[in-house]
Amino acid sequence: MDAANYNASEIRDLDPVTFEVLRSHFDFCCERMSKVLQKTAFSPILSDILDYSNAVYDADIRLVSQSPGCPIHMAAMHFAAQESVNKYGKETLRPGDVVVLNDPFQGGTHIPDTTFTMPIFSDDRLLGFAVSRGHWQDLGGGAAGGQSFGTHIAGEGLRIPPLKLFNEYEMNQDLLALIKNNTRCPEYIEGDIQAHMGALKVAEQEFNRAVARYGLETVEIAMRELIAYTNRISRSRIEAIPDGEYAVTDFVDTDGFSEEPIKLAVKIAVEGEKMTVDFTGSDPQCVGAINSPLANTFSATYLALRFFLCPEAPANAGLFDAVDIVLPDDCWLNAKWPAPTIGCTTVTAAKINSSIWLAMSQAMPQDATGGTMSDVNWLVCAVTDPETRRQTVFSDLPAGGWGGMNDMDGASVRFDPTGNCMNLSAEVAELCYPIVYEAFDLRQDSAGPGTHRGGLGARLQFRFNGNAELSIETSRTLAGSPGVEGGQESRAQRLCKLMPDGSAEVIGGLADDGTWHNPLLAAYRFAPGEAFRIETGGGGGWGDPMARPAEQVLDDVLDDYISIDEARTAYGVVIDPEERAVDLAATEALRGERRAA
Repeated sequence: MDAANYNASEIRDLDPVTFEVLRSHFDFCCERMSKVLQKTAFSPILSDILDYSNAVYDADIRLVSQSPGCPIHMAAMHFAAQESVNKYGKETLRPGDVVVLNDPFQGGTHIPDTTFTMPIFSDDRLLGFAVSRGHWQDLGGGAAGGQSFGTHIAGEGLRIPPLKLFNEYEMNQDLLALIKNNTRCPEYIEGDIQAHMGALKVAEQEFNRAVARYGLETVEIAMRELIAYTNRISRSRIEAIPDGEYAVTDFVDTDGFSEEPIKLAVKIAVEGEKMTVDFTGSDPQCVGAINSPLANTFSATYLALRFFLCPEAPANAGLFDAVDIVLPDDCWLNAKWPAPTIGCTTVTAAKINSSIWLAMSQAMPQDATGGTMSDVNWLVCAVTDPETRRQTVFSDLPAGGWGGMNDMDGASVRFDPTGNCMNLSAEVAELCYPIVYEAFDLRQDSAGPGTHRGGLGARLQFRFNGNAELSIETSRTLAGSPGVEGGQESRAQRLCKLMPDGSAEVIGGLADDGTWHNPLLAAYRFAPGEAFRIETGGGGGWGDPMARPAEQVLDDVLDDYISIDEARTAYGVVIDPEERAVDLAATEALRGERRAA
């Protein structure tokens, strides 16, 4: 059904109560899928960090509902499911058939994101599809997690085209053996596969439970009307935005090889209930590994717009039909084989999301939001246990600050908006891996100043007990997150190596002497006893910092969110260091001078 038909009144065939009950049932189905996956997965990146998503689709592979999971998967999973079904054809699929895929150029994003698609039947009739996607710990490549940051996709690990992993609930043991042969973590693979299969079976159970209670036709109508409901909300919100064009240019610091930042240009055009997002003007395909396949770029775009258009509406294909996306053919946001893509869901998707937020802040200034730190800061370490000599692989996702808003400060140490993941707890990390967590605290003065300041970034530090290779992709190391409505940018991010004697060396970002170091590290070596520290960025500020009440600035000083020097320099607030109180006369004079200047 095309988008125009979703506005037709004649498709509203369900009474409101039945509609709402089935809407909730679809949501519950996805939530239960996620709970089963989390509880049964073997790898910490699934069981503890929660880097996965689960969704259900109708028979035309249109998204009906998705668990909160990892939002950047929202639209990308559709492309993977479509490619999987196209490979075998709907007419050949049977109950219990599961197609696995991770190929970035056949509906995937980056190689670790592995998607499982299973048809759902009611008797012999295809009712829809269950789809489960998880970020797997490691699928080979030149560095742990595939973070080799080379110039060819082959260096990032095992690339799986659509293949049947289960045939009528029976696992393909040959394909399983092939996958286990191409990972540093074979102990996780079979358990994680069974966890995904468990999630898919949950969807099958819940759909058939709904059919048994309400009937097949009613369930199909509910799926159709749910998509139409989100579409109507999305179009009405677009229509309320003033017609016009809203453009932003942003940059990723480097692709690992470039001497100049990589440009991302986005223009949002609004005309009536039509919205077009155009990436024309963005740089061509990169040499390095931040290229974004079409599925990833579309997903990041839809996700960013959902925050402004319909955050309360069900997450489904109704939003997709309300927005047109223009992607140039030769563009780093429309990657083609053999471009490396390992950084697409972390560095690039986060930058797309932040850029669209900044553009929408022009269109909807009442909802303007300062820039986020716009980076997932995904790191992967291969660490050798000094006693067993076994190499282990662990991941973490150090969070940063979100931007300030017109009515509140930004959130501190919050995962980037593209995800809904957790950091790896120190207890789990130290239990499973030969490392010691030494710090995870707020980073003072990292927030962008403003009437409503940005959220704070963090300082994460851990020490290796054995030989280690660390890979990480990050950006915002040349400049911090931008502010809006007169707000200022945050502190930039930085990566450091700490020696056993306590001395430190900047290995990513700007050093104190002004030199800049490439923040895309592949298999960077650490000796036993050496430590790694990341200082994550804060969010951009909203509004003039001089308009922030002095009492709030003092509270931030007392909480160690900002220093006394920052209070004076950024906010014009003079604080007596001994009394720990605002000097009102000096503050009024200083702010007067600043306003006059």
